[in-house]
Amino acid sequence: MPQSRNEMDQGTQAATASRPSWWDRHMVPRLIRCACSQGQIMKSRSKIVPLASGDVLELGCGGGINMEFYNWPHITSFTGLDPSPQLLTMSEQAAQRHGLHGKGVSPRIILGRGESMPFGNHSFDSVVTTFTLCSVDDPAAVLSEIRRVLRPHGRAYFLEHGAAPDIAPAKWQRRIEPVWKRMAGNCHLSRPISAAYEQAGFAVDRLGAHYMPKTPRPFGWVEYGTARMMPSTADL
Repeated sequence: MPQSRNEMDQGTQAATASRPSWWDRHMVPRLIRCACSQGQIMKSRSKIVPLASGDVLELGCGGGINMEFYNWPHITSFTGLDPSPQLLTMSEQAAQRHGLHGKGVSPRIILGRGESMPFGNHSFDSVVTTFTLCSVDDPAAVLSEIRRVLRPHGRAYFLEHGAAPDIAPAKWQRRIEPVWKRMAGNCHLSRPISAAYEQAGFAVDRLGAHYMPKTPRPFGWVEYGTARMMPSTADL
């Protein structure tokens, strides 16, 4: 049966709503690459990324910013997943700059979303996320997928910004967030970090938590650490 005009209009609106805007396609990747490679952020990356080993998945790999920090002799395989074609191109360029093929690692850089990863159960020893959970559509679904693709004794390694522990910056985070996330590629300021992993069934070893220097507090709270599956979930 032919579609009515109203059904066609609704379909067009839905397709338009799901299509990234020019700003999201062209400007946000550049802003992310610039903002997420500032000195203090790079210092924090250097404390968590080198801990990954074995078969590694980096969720939100776009830009390839972490590649200089991996301990490549301890990595068997590297897979990167990101929903942005523009950021994936930057990641592929970074792999070439760092000579990963010469290090015996053949990276797989794949277009995809954390809420529905195209990998089998128990595929990875390490899952790395840095400044990623702030911008996904469904953090709980992403953490569930991380748990699914990790091997029973694997580890998740995270560095994220999120909900400030103090009243004043937390209040400003909630005020700013509605506008900020539209400008900054769905980046949320007030999402919990370690607590989100714990709610998803992980035991968290938080290695650091602080406000980044020279950064307004509503934007500056970061936490980093490792997360392993609790025994009840690791055996699933």
